[in-house]
Amino acid sequence: MDAALTVTLLNFAYQGLVLALVVLGLGIVFGMLGVMNMAHGEFLMIGAYCAVAAQNAGLSVLWGAALAVPVCGVLGCLTHYVLIRRLYNRPFDTLLATWGLSILLRKLVELVYGRGYQNVEPPVSGGISVFGVEYPGYRLFLIAAIVVLFAVLVLWYWRSSTGARLRAMIGNPTLAQAVGIDTNRLACAAFMCGVISAGVAGALLAPMVRVAPGMGLDYLLNSFFVLVVGGLGSLAGLAAGTGIVSGTQLLFATLFDQTSGYLAVLGVSIIFLWLKPDGLISRR
Repeated sequence: MDAALTVTLLNFAYQGLVLALVVLGLGIVFGMLGVMNMAHGEFLMIGAYCAVAAQNAGLSVLWGAALAVPVCGVLGCLTHYVLIRRLYNRPFDTLLATWGLSILLRKLVELVYGRGYQNVEPPVSGGISVFGVEYPGYRLFLIAAIVVLFAVLVLWYWRSSTGARLRAMIGNPTLAQAVGIDTNRLACAAFMCGVISAGVAGALLAPMVRVAPGMGLDYLLNSFFVLVVGGLGSLAGLAAGTGIVSGTQLLFATLFDQTSGYLAVLGVSIIFLWLKPDGLISRR
């Protein structure tokens, strides 16, 4: 296989899977619960700083991902209890409330770590030969880890009793309550899962990016672009949106520059909002 083609395919797989991991949390919260979570990027930022805290303690970034689970779980539970559960079916109010929360989280992190950038060392250094091409080992680790994570998630969602209750709640919350499903508790658990997935994504991505209090904004925008293109409430929609957005961005960034890639993604999103506002694949 041609070396340039190999690198392009690996870059596409890496960018697409990383974007899917980042969007997953927002897809759970926005697609399943109808909550416009503007603090999604800040939850990812909290996870990245968990990796920073682990490194400062002399531990691997993987310990940072483990730390992000309880930290973001507690934060998600508190956010749902204090804000979200009072604002269901009020999307504009949830947008304002979570936007205010995002500002608060950024300022709290600035108080602890300042506004400067933090660097995190990857647990896997050096490159690995793939079809005769040296590719960063940590990127390959992330590709494999994300594939396994999504495979487990799909099996859990379609095979477990909790997944069945979630599907029932999404399909008809009133009927789900009537048959004895505690939809409030289930919604809280779903919101916590969305926040935890964002935190774990941030911790795993910390070695590949510059960690800073304002890092979440770009991820939030890209996540909304994916949901606009792919549709809400569907893993298939998430996959389709991720493929189109990451492919468009990679193509234009390769041919021109990174700014052209962002502009192309924005243009694609506008076209979908105009011609297909529900996205390619939507449960609605």
